[in-house]
Parts: sequence; C-alpha cells; structure tokens
Amino acid sequence: MNLRRKQNGEVCIVLSGAAGQGIQTVEHVFTRIAKDSGFHVFATKEYMSRVRGGNNSTSIRISERPVKAYVDRIDILVPLNDNALERLRSRITSETIILGNEKYVRGEKNALVVNFEEIAESFGNKIYENSVAIGVLSGIIGAQEEALVKHIAAYFSKKSEDVVKANVNAALKGLEIGRTLGLKFELTPSEEVKSHYLMAGYEAVARGAIAGGCNFISSYPMSPATTVFTELSRLSKEYGILVDQAEDEIAAANMAIAAWYAGARAMVSTSGGGFALMTEAISLAGMIETPIVVHLGQRPGPATGLPTRTEQGDLNLVLYAGHGEFPRVIYAPGNLCEAYELTAKAFNIADKYQIPVFVLTDQYFLDSFYNVETMPDVKIERSIVKTDENYRRYEITESGISPRGIPGYGTGLVRVDSDEHDEYGHITESAEVRKKMVEKRLRKLNLILEDTVPPKLFGPENYDYLLVAWGSTQLVLKEAVELLNDEFGLNIALLHFSQVYPVHPSITGFIEKAKKTIFVEGNATGQFANLVKLVFGVNTDERILKYDGFPFSVEEIVERVLGVLGELRKGDE
Repeated sequence: MNLRRKQNGEVCIVLSGAAGQGIQTVEHVFTRIAKDSGFHVFATKEYMSRVRGGNNSTSIRISERPVKAYVDRIDILVPLNDNALERLRSRITSETIILGNEKYVRGEKNALVVNFEEIAESFGNKIYENSVAIGVLSGIIGAQEEALVKHIAAYFSKKSEDVVKANVNAALKGLEIGRTLGLKFELTPSEEVKSHYLMAGYEAVARGAIAGGCNFISSYPMSPATTVFTELSRLSKEYGILVDQAEDEIAAANMAIAAWYAGARAMVSTSGGGFALMTEAISLAGMIETPIVVHLGQRPGPATGLPTRTEQGDLNLVLYAGHGEFPRVIYAPGNLCEAYELTAKAFNIADKYQIPVFVLTDQYFLDSFYNVETMPDVKIERSIVKTDENYRRYEITESGISPRGIPGYGTGLVRVDSDEHDEYGHITESAEVRKKMVEKRLRKLNLILEDTVPPKLFGPENYDYLLVAWGSTQLVLKEAVELLNDEFGLNIALLHFSQVYPVHPSITGFIEKAKKTIFVEGNATGQFANLVKLVFGVNTDERILKYDGFPFSVEEIVERVLGVLGELRKGDE
C-alpha cells in the first residue's frame, strides 16, 4: 500500500524557503481563508535556528474532514528558494505537483510554472509575491473570494491604503489563476466549520492558564516556550496579568514562588535549558510548600541541542528536578482541548496540594494548529484559608495538606522557611520534627493519586495490540491506529497518557489485555516506558523511539508499527 498516495477530499500543501521569505505569512493568511471557506485545517512548521537564510517549511492540510496530525505526504509543493526541493526530496512522490517560479521547478516531474514574482511586479512590486501565492492556493482549493479579501486586507491593515489594495488585487489575480490550473482537488466545504476558530498549541496553553486564574507570568525567553509567554503578555491588559521578563530563569522561578506566597496564581514558561536553572527553586517550592506552575516546551538537548526542533526528552528532567524528596504532578496534553483543560487544572492542583505542577509540551505541539469548535468548561478552585493568631503554616494533618494562608488575610503570621521547620515555620534540627515533616509532605501523594487523570483509549476495546504514548504524539498515533485497523486489518488500540506522573495505576490492566504492547516516544531511551517499568514492574521493552528533532508522521508510525509487529510475528512462529 502506498501510504503517501493522494487522498480524496483532502490536499496537503507544503511551502519551503528561506527564513525571511514570508512563509509564516502565507501559512497564517491562507489557513484562515481556508477555514472561513468551510474547510478543516491543520498546519505545522519546522524551521532552522537562523534569523535569515537556511531553509524552513510549513505543512498545511486542507480537508473536508477533521485533520489534526502531521503527514509526510505532499500533494502540492511550493518551493521558494534553490534548496527547497532537495531538502524535501524524500517526501516527494510521483503524484506530487511542484508549483512555483520557473527557476525553482524547472526539470521536475509534474512541474507547474506560476511565476509569482512576475505577477507581483505587475501590481507594482515583487514583495506582493506572497499574496499572489496565497491567491493561487486559495483558487486551487476552491476558497471563497470574500474570505480571501477579508484576510488579506486584515493582515496588511497597518500598511497604507495603496499597499493593502495592491496586496488584495495581487491575491485576486492569484485566485483567478489557481481556479484555472485544472488541478483536481475536489473539497466539499461545510458551513459549520466557518464558525470554528483556529488555535495553536501555545494559544491553548496560554488560554488555559488564564482559565485557571493565572494573573502573574515571569519568564526568560527561550524557544519554543516563549510563544506562551508572549501570548500571555499580549493578553495581559485584557485579563489583568502582571508580566515580568526576568533577568534569568532563576529569578523567574523565584518570582513566581513569591507571587504564590502573596496570593497570586503564577506560572513560568521555559524550555529544558532554562528549566535546568530553576531546579533549586523547585526544591524551594517543595520545602516551603508554596505552589508553582511550570510550562516546559521541550526541544532536543543536551545543552543548546537543536533549539528550534522537537523532542520528548525532558520527562526525566522534571520528574527528578530538585534535591530532596517531595511530591509533584506532571501533565503532558495530547491535543488543544487537553492543553487548555490541564493547564487550568495545573493551577487548581498546585493550589490544593501546595506543590510544583508541570505542563510538558514540545515545539511540535506549540507550533501546530487546527480548527476547534469550543474549549471544555473549567473552574477556578482556590484553597486559601483565613489565618488566626495561632496560625500554623505547617500544621501536621492526616492528609499532609496544611492550611495555606497568605499575608494580610487574617490575623496570623504566615511564616515560611527553606530550612526544615516546625509547624509554625521556625527553623529546626530536631530529628523527630524532620521525620514528621517529610512524612507529612509525602502523605499528599495518597490524595494526589485520587486526582490523577486516567489514560484515554483510542480504538477497539478488545484489542490484540496496544500502543502506549504520552503528550504531543496523541493525534498522530490516533490517525495511524485508524489506518492500521481500516487498511491493514490489525486489531490495535492506542492508550494515551496526558498525566505522566503520578502514573494512573490502570495501565497494568490495559497492558495485561494485549498480546503485544509497544511504547511510542519522541526520545532516545523511552523515558516514560522506563518509568512505567520502574513503578509497576511490567514489561515495557518493545519501543518505537524517535530523536532526530522532527515529529512522528502518520505514515512513519504505520510503517514502524508494521515493521515491529512483523518481527514479533516471526518470533512467535
């Protein structure tokens, strides 16, 4: 079976060129035109760590059905510089149409010459080239002229009236050309989709933080997590969020802890290299039992690694961050709704249990977007008490949760200390008190387990084979499982974890039902598989791992699962 063959009711378009050529402009405007024309949209990007030059690309799926995952297939490739074709050669098939300026498509099979630059110059300047490309692609998919004019005009609205008019006219000429190219991508639009809205992963995390009551964000910029920081900054006036770009990550984490102590709901957004500097603050939060929410957008390490690529390599980092022993919770959303809901939940859980809570995403998740209808309902749950004169910040309780007061709310003194302390917060070196305090803090885990988010099963309930995954791979694996069952007759399911610590104990029952279980992770060692094996003692040795800086595609998962099951079947014979 050709996994990269053309699909009815769908077209996958890839644009590739140098940084600074406006690829993101085309992506932004074209996807919104497509959505407002009634089509489902998914888009993701990959880019080099350069301000200019190099070669970047964006992959856009336009479909009459919901699409929410990355595929290798390219139906239409638009190369915008000399390096684009060779860099994407492995994804080009005999069915791929290569469309663009003659100098970039010359000699290619299925080349379709559309000289964007010449058309743009006819409207006064070759800088209108991107608007021409947007128009041509809109014509190919059957987009509505009204949507085209609306979004071109909106995007260039801060320019002069003449520039806006020229871009609109260039795009309309492109639309006319696109409609007459004779490409057969018949897509049926839906009126319902027009009311959806496009959302990226970073927007879902930021909006989820707001829904969870976030009113303080302190961060130091680091790709790819900066997008969450900048989105909250953009929305800060509207939602009353205090924003601080700290001098470094150490300061950012300490400020967030101080904000929680004062009664705010604070978050830091960082990546692995930045979080490495925060680990002392995480221990501080563990000792003084002050909440903190940390969003960590993963990218390949160690050190600078691949700063603009993707990986699921930091689970161990957040799982074991900080010295000493204290409880924590780690979420890893698999879709936009989960990102929104779990980020909001992170604030409630941090507040309730007075612990660090982590939201793990990655570059692929943060930079991908698709259309959604609505977000789940969430509510803010506060766990602050009014203090009295005999207030004991670290009161020994059966649950391990002491009453958390804030300065000025009541008559008590809210004393916290990074040294070991007694119930009132006074420093102590008593062995007896030390033992009681450690046990008090760890007793929270019993209740945290009751709040643990269970995994989701996708596919048949009575499966033969089971894929186990976490975080951003959910939707790619879900589509791959559907393909494996429908096209290859496998009886396979996906078990996805959006909370990776504590691990929900139901996992053992799911694994026991399967003839074979395969863990799928975007790292080199199988960090989640190792954790499951450590905690539950089950066999997690069969793994599909990826650590080249690029995300899994649907086709890659199908091919690798078939390869593993083929080897397993040989071993059974």
